[in-house]
Parts: sequence; C-alpha cells; structure tokens
Amino acid sequence: MPTSSVDAYREQGFAILPSVIDEATVAMLREESAYFVGYTDAAMDAEGVEVNGITHRGKRYFISNRYRSSARLADFLFGSLMAKITTAFLGDTVFLFNEQWVVKGAGQGMKFSWHQDSGYVKAFDPATRHTPYLTCWCALDDMTDANGTISVLAHDVLGTRNHILDHEREDGTNDLIGYAGLESGELITMEAGSVAVFSSTSLHRSGPNTTHQQRRVYLAQYSSEPLMSSSGKLWAQAVPFVARGDMVYSKKDDFDKPVVSPRIRKNMQTEFA
Repeated sequence: MPTSSVDAYREQGFAILPSVIDEATVAMLREESAYFVGYTDAAMDAEGVEVNGITHRGKRYFISNRYRSSARLADFLFGSLMAKITTAFLGDTVFLFNEQWVVKGAGQGMKFSWHQDSGYVKAFDPATRHTPYLTCWCALDDMTDANGTISVLAHDVLGTRNHILDHEREDGTNDLIGYAGLESGELITMEAGSVAVFSSTSLHRSGPNTTHQQRRVYLAQYSSEPLMSSSGKLWAQAVPFVARGDMVYSKKDDFDKPVVSPRIRKNMQTEFA
C-alpha cells in the first residue's frame, strides 16, 4: 500500500485505495450480493416482517457473516489482495472479525446516521476495551453523493482515535447514533472496485440512495487480535488469516470448525439449514 495511504489512516482514521479490486472480482461480488439480498427478502417474507434490526426490506440491507454459505467469498476475504491491505494497516497478524453486505435499495435507500463501528460493540458491552479494528468498505458501484456514499470524520475533529463515544438508538430505524452535531466530514466519492479503509473508531455516515440503481458494498472487517468481551467471551469471530506475515487461512479448518461466537454459530446452523 502507498505510504501516503497508511499515513492518512494513522493520522485521520481513514484512507482511499482507488480501483484495487479487479473487474472479474467486482462482478463476482455483485452476483453474490444479489443472491444474499434475494435470500434475505425471502426469509423476511416467510417471517412476515419488513424490518429486522437495521435491515429494512427493499430500502437498506445489512447481511452479516454469510461467507461460509458461498463457494467464492472466502477466496476474496482471505486472498492476496486483502492480505496486502490488512497487513499494511494492522501489522503482520490479522484475523477476520466480521463481513457483511451493505446495500441501499434503488430510489429509496435509507440514510445511515453518524456512528462508530466500535459503537455497536460498546452498545452491547459497555465495558469493552478492545483495540480498534479495520473496516474495508469495498465499493461494488461508483460511489456518489446521489447514491448514498459515506462521509467520514477525521479523528482529530472529535478526538475519536482511541475513544468510543456513547451511542443512542434512533426510533424508527434502530440505528445507533454517536454524533448529532454540525460537522459534515469528508464525502467519499470513488469508482467501483475501490476500497475505503477506516478505523472502527472513525465516525462515518451515509446518505440516502436517490438513484435508480442499488448501491452495493461488501464490507470486511479485520482485527490484529481476537476481540473479546469484557466478560472474556469471543465477540464475533476470529478467523486466522495472517500470522507473522504468512497467510495461514485454511478453508477446510474454517468450514469444519469455525472460530465464532455462540451467537454466530447458532445463526450458521439455522439460517441456511
């Protein structure tokens, strides 16, 4: 990774990596996105609901930890590109913490309020003291103001480098909001295949999608160590990826015996049974 990107991440909490994902991989990720959005719609239809947590049918989707139900996603998550990116920003030891689709529906994709990704950890574990992790926000479409791209607030503005703000839940959306002030942050516009990397303590938000096409993102989050709750339990998952600079991921070991929290394990056993 360019030294300038690493420096920007360390100083501001975010950086942009333009057009680093090749066209064939972007096409594959779009196909996988369509499948998982379709599956989620069918599951919500079966349950007779329009809202599930922060997912709102047809408007905004957050679909987490599904890669083991795909024949192709692991090759991206644990491939050479992501190894190069994650070690540049985290160092020579890397674990997969979380992965999810973030999709805004055409013409009605909802905004998402200012928050820190670590704020969602703190909301469920107020005593958390975890090391900030890395979010890789992989653009599958050109990201613009019109289709609801993200804005990111530099660490120094509110002192968020090593600080997790208190977040309040918003009625109607179930969003957690960590900031409601006047700062506008930096609007991130970039082409499909680009990756925005930011710290889990970086405040960010996204606008509504007002275009006639979906706005699709594949979001992969990595940590330099397993994230443990204040009670000593694994928070989400801790899949070994890189150890002392060597890629160590084993698909067989991962799929046979995943290193995940009981909550995720239960989802894996029921949602795709």
